Amino acid sequence: MQLEFTNHQRAQVLVDALPHIMKYNDKIIVVKYGGNAMTDPELKEQVMEDIVLLSLIGVKIVLVHGGGPEINEVMNRYGKEAQFVDGLRVTDKETIDIVQMVLAGKVNKTLVNLLESKGGSAMGISGMDGRLLEAKIRDERLGYVGDITNVNIKPVNDLLEKGYIPVISTIACDRDGNSYNINGDTAAAHIAGALNAERLIMMTDVAGILTDKDDPSTLLPEVTTDDIEKLKMDGIVQGGMIPKVDCCVEAIRKGVEKVVIMDGRVPHSILMELLTYEGAGTMVTGGKID
Repeated sequence: MQLEFTNHQRAQVLVDALPHIMKYNDKIIVVKYGGNAMTDPELKEQVMEDIVLLSLIGVKIVLVHGGGPEINEVMNRYGKEAQFVDGLRVTDKETIDIVQMVLAGKVNKTLVNLLESKGGSAMGISGMDGRLLEAKIRDERLGYVGDITNVNIKPVNDLLEKGYIPVISTIACDRDGNSYNINGDTAAAHIAGALNAERLIMMTDVAGILTDKDDPSTLLPEVTTDDIEKLKMDGIVQGGMIPKVDCCVEAIRKGVEKVVIMDGRVPHSILMELLTYEGAGTMVTGGKID
């Protein structure tokens, strides 16, 4: 059943959002986008609409994206089976070519086109463009999987100054001409830190940090970097959530004000986080909460 709103109620929603609009006007927000929010076509359109809306009201949005399912699909076409070690994709020479083709090509340009179709002004780049992301090999077992060694944030700042929404695929390079597959959360943390972003929003497939992973009502609305280690030791943060919270801590150490882990499968979750008092997901901050 669809709810009906009066014009007065619609106007009140806009008025209620005004303090939040003023708060984030001209501020940089980095959004790490991936998971099911990226594979569901209807949800993808809603996310792009939210990003365009925020851009039009003066928020400087930087979109950092992954594309694991799309990479797997193309690898299957080539008869290659995806292999993972400690959650990271084993990336041989043929696989890095596929990753680069899919992320910097198909996925990146699809998102740019969607943003433009919704009324935004977007420009797609990879971490290789302008040597935005430089990297070195992480582990010989993983092949062309990289650790970031340097971030040249100038290309992103140039695009923001010209009014574009930068859309960044997480491929890095080195001085010898090699390409590297970079974990999307890690890349987003480094980029957000280099930008001194007001906020990093990490869209995932869970509501946030839960004290009981099977009960969404146990969501922790806010934790500090001091809390993270205890949460890991207590087994509350485990499995695939560990590298995500580690990236949150890394982003804050690099200068990001706040990081939010949220469920990207919830329609308009970005708007709920930025334009309402209730917010969405789990916010990670530095220091201790009084």
